[in-house]
Amino acid sequence: MARPHIEPFVDRDVDFKNMDLSGMPNGIKYKILSMDTDNGACTLTVQYDAGFKQPPGFCYNEMEIFIQEGSLKVGDKLCLKGHYFFVPAGKSLPEITSETGALLLIFYNFGPPSFQESDENHDNCDPSKYANVNSYEGLDWTGNALYPATAPGCLLKMLHYDEKTHGMTFLYCMVPGFWQDNISYHDCAEEAYHIWGTSWMMQFGDLPTGGYFWRPAYINHGCFKSDHGILAIGRTDGDLHNHFHHDPFSTPKENAERAAARLARQRPAMYKWILTQDHNHVPHDFENPDDHVDPTQSDTAQIINPDGSHWP
Repeated sequence: MARPHIEPFVDRDVDFKNMDLSGMPNGIKYKILSMDTDNGACTLTVQYDAGFKQPPGFCYNEMEIFIQEGSLKVGDKLCLKGHYFFVPAGKSLPEITSETGALLLIFYNFGPPSFQESDENHDNCDPSKYANVNSYEGLDWTGNALYPATAPGCLLKMLHYDEKTHGMTFLYCMVPGFWQDNISYHDCAEEAYHIWGTSWMMQFGDLPTGGYFWRPAYINHGCFKSDHGILAIGRTDGDLHNHFHHDPFSTPKENAERAAARLARQRPAMYKWILTQDHNHVPHDFENPDDHVDPTQSDTAQIINPDGSHWP
């Protein structure tokens, strides 16, 4: 269920299409940034036409919404650009309207877009996970939020954090003149979209406004720079650990082996325990006894070889 490596992609280079999925409201246009062809999970640039109206209802899939331009009225609340919503599966939202239209970024995390008209939550919904915030005005920038840390001048605002997986959604910016002279890779898949501004990366060149990538685990990226600064939104499906190095020719497999060697050195008891187990399923977690996530079926476990094949 992995999405392919997409980098770089610029949504300004493609046209909007009309959303014609069964049950979806009229007046929605979209551009696909990435999609999991196994389960329909996708990241979309979405345009709501002026006069858009959606009755109360829910999506069968967890989704995240970010307003890039324009405004939405959600129930009685007017939400402007920079507003972010985390909507758990089955969470009923009130009527949504847009008098002048809105440009959105929508993440459907575990399945395809859907809409079920209803003023009540689905029976299996966990409404406590719902959150919304004006990220431009309601959150502060932080530096060195992750360790190992990026170079000074790359700041972050946390929008959503999954306590079980450590996956997260965040705004980040690079200040004008930002420069980082090393290479990085991660143990998780990550994606990012440029809301404004251009950055440069050694492997992939310039990524301008509307630029996007979906990057599986263990892919080299860097060095980085931005002459005039950027504002972007990023997401990961697991813990974002920066494995820094200076070898631009290392392969994803070599990077994964290096990460595993680090685990063996830094957490030897855990590494030894993993090696001594003879089962191929996730160990029991007494705090999450019903958690049956199989990491071998997640984007995090997929390593892309130079020929496009997956390893393991």
